[in-house]
Amino acid sequence: MSRLNKVVIPAAGLGTRFLPATKAQPKEMLPVVDKPAIQYVIEEAVSLGLTNILVVTGRGKRSIEDHFDRSLELEHLLQARGKSSDLELVYQISRISNIHYIRQGEPKGLGHAVLAGADHVGTDAFVTMLADDIMSPDSPLLRDMLAAHQQTGASVLSLMTVPPEQIGLYGCAKVVERDNSLVDIASVVEKPEPSEAPSNLAITGRYIFTCGIFDALRETKPGRGGEIQLTDAIQILAKREPVVGVIFEGGRYDIGDKVDYLRAVVELALQRPDIGPAFLPELKAILEDYSKETIDDLAR
Repeated sequence: MSRLNKVVIPAAGLGTRFLPATKAQPKEMLPVVDKPAIQYVIEEAVSLGLTNILVVTGRGKRSIEDHFDRSLELEHLLQARGKSSDLELVYQISRISNIHYIRQGEPKGLGHAVLAGADHVGTDAFVTMLADDIMSPDSPLLRDMLAAHQQTGASVLSLMTVPPEQIGLYGCAKVVERDNSLVDIASVVEKPEPSEAPSNLAITGRYIFTCGIFDALRETKPGRGGEIQLTDAIQILAKREPVVGVIFEGGRYDIGDKVDYLRAVVELALQRPDIGPAFLPELKAILEDYSKETIDDLAR
């Protein structure tokens, strides 16, 4: 089995759940504390040696490329003002990894965006990471998925237990227990009605695929919303070759959801040694300003 180091990051979605903030900026560039969401995703990949990265973009996404490119004017300004630490920070962003870009062309769904990476990936296995789905820096999820792929040679899905009433927001997996957190995938379905869901295991934004996913995607007919659904292609793949899942708990933030976005900002800020100690008293003071009655009113 060849060493896995290729990553495909779909970042072509319109981000309608976060309008109006995403009307003129990509949802992947929404700041989480002091970094855009997609930078967390790329840093997660690089930390595990996944350095050959393809970002699938679309119209209006140029700021993603600009962010990871050199900014000579800014570098010269910081150097002239003696701001060496800020200058090094800017350098690090442009040197973070070997990042390539391709445009999806038309917004035909997540599956279509992943298929756009076929020529880049070739016949290798690869990781797919959703750019608005970020993990806490101490999450072992992707490391565990890489270990599962190394052990089985199979495609690997990340699975999270969700309340039954929320399963209709996700792809859902029917599984057969294998050992510990590793399961065999029997079948998957995209956004089922809760009463028809085969489980409460939601498929989240980390995947490892064999190149067989590309043939499956080419055969996948448009589904919900007229889009090529990645979940539908996984169902085809699972009929042809083994697909396994890693079940994880916690540490995930959906940046496209406003409440989860705010949770990400608060929790990741508190984890930062340069911000957390000063931020925690401010957060406590805000909460103390709200009486129990006011909090109850907001919860209604």
